[in-house]
Amino acid sequence: MKTEGTTPEQFIANCPEERQAAMTKLRETIRKNLPEGFKECISYGMIGYVVPHSLYPAGYHCDPKLPLPFISFTSQKNFIAFYHMGMYANKELLDWFVSEFQQVSKTKLDMGKSCVRFKKPDQIPFELIGKLVAKMTPQDWIANYEHVLKK
Repeated sequence: MKTEGTTPEQFIANCPEERQAAMTKLRETIRKNLPEGFKECISYGMIGYVVPHSLYPAGYHCDPKLPLPFISFTSQKNFIAFYHMGMYANKELLDWFVSEFQQVSKTKLDMGKSCVRFKKPDQIPFELIGKLVAKMTPQDWIANYEHVLKK
């Protein structure tokens, strides 16, 4: 199932109706807590938050024409997927999130390398997501990204 839209509002409006409220709340949570400097866009077919070329001219190493991705989320067939590249690149941040998730959620964490999957929209820990997205500025993410990239 692929959701489409050229703006975040269109994207959410094209999601299944039963997920639209959760997707809207997730977007609001991210926008409220994300440090200044990131840019909201549609990236890789998802709602994304990137470091714009104006802050990081080198762009994403896989395709330098693209801005450096940081966070994205989307509605998949069986779940809402939330991607946070900082957790993928920073083990300390990942460990913090896993520990905090276990304290605030009654469900088992369903997670890949940078993707957290929420099968039930009413089980998304929005307050925890807000704390997570507030932990890294664009400058922090650039430094972490370059450190990992150079290994």
